[in-house]
Amino acid sequence: MTEALPGVSYEGPPRHASGQRGRRGDRDVRPGGRASRRDRRSRRSRRPLVIAVVAVVVVIGALAAWTVKEDGYLFGIRTPLAAADYEGTGGEPVQVDVPEGANGYSIARELVEKEVVASAEAFVRAFNANPDAAAIQPGTHVLKLHMSAESAVAALAQNDVNRGGLTVVEGYTVDQIRQTMIEVGWPEQDVAAALGNPQALGLPAEAGGHLEGWLAASTYDAKPETVPAADVLKQMVALTVEELEELDVPPAQQNDVIIKASLVEREAPDKYRGEVARVIENRLEAGEPLGLDAIDSYGRKKPSHLITTEEFQDRSFPYASRVVAGLPPTAIGAPSRASVEAVLNPPAGDWHWYVTVNLDTQETKFTNNYDEFLVYREEYQAWAAENGY
Repeated sequence: MTEALPGVSYEGPPRHASGQRGRRGDRDVRPGGRASRRDRRSRRSRRPLVIAVVAVVVVIGALAAWTVKEDGYLFGIRTPLAAADYEGTGGEPVQVDVPEGANGYSIARELVEKEVVASAEAFVRAFNANPDAAAIQPGTHVLKLHMSAESAVAALAQNDVNRGGLTVVEGYTVDQIRQTMIEVGWPEQDVAAALGNPQALGLPAEAGGHLEGWLAASTYDAKPETVPAADVLKQMVALTVEELEELDVPPAQQNDVIIKASLVEREAPDKYRGEVARVIENRLEAGEPLGLDAIDSYGRKKPSHLITTEEFQDRSFPYASRVVAGLPPTAIGAPSRASVEAVLNPPAGDWHWYVTVNLDTQETKFTNNYDEFLVYREEYQAWAAENGY
């Protein structure tokens, strides 16, 4: 039996080699403390100063556990301490709401809560260092899990923002899209009725009646009070069909392309989409099970680490990717155009295995040698142990 490829859990932090997701411990270091007022040359005015100095010492002591990366300034005092920070541009997408009047501190709290950045202190420093940060606009921004503070500020400053429409994030399932529409304000019964009649939404016959993967990830200029739920869903299907036609995908191949692209979307770090697409093709051509835990998680509707060995080995379950060869019956989410293009034009390579050995940098190694795959897996496990996963 072929060893399972690294998978993606149904929810939680980024994918990694063991098919389970680790979760970094809480690292919410919130900027705090307040400098005392100047000494007004009276005995009673010195008491607030002492309190403030003690507060600074407490904050510095609390920060001492974090990894030192570079010198910085804390309350105007030079210190070798550095706030906790991730590396790289992040993993899975996540929506972040920036309210009217938000500043660096309030945005930082939201990003820490959403696990976009590792600490509020790192974000505030990056915010203050970026001259474009002051122009960040309110609305819904799409960022990614586990971004460096610098890259999070830069992404927000691009102001690719939804100010009131509907945003469908890459990788979202039909269930997640349904819930998003309901949260935005479309009546639940209207959304359910529209999803229950896929043909009326313009779904091609090749999709076999399955909407999964055919609801395009994008931002739609539509609101519940002006556009019916069915019309919004029609726009999603139409956009998917339009993109497939622009990429010259024959109708008979479109559903398989959508399924493969959805696997790439859930499995591949951004810069490795093509290589992951090639691994999928190589395994399909060899008649091997794909071994992607993201497939099992989608089918079982739970994280891979909660799936039992018996469930993984259940050949009667069509989403049991470790033992059932071929593509799953449906897509497992909405693929981005980049993932579709990766499926259509994967690089040459004979790889059958891959391991993301570092979740912060997303470095991923590919091989056609099983023993080498085991070495890569041990490399990941060592990194995970060292970094608290």
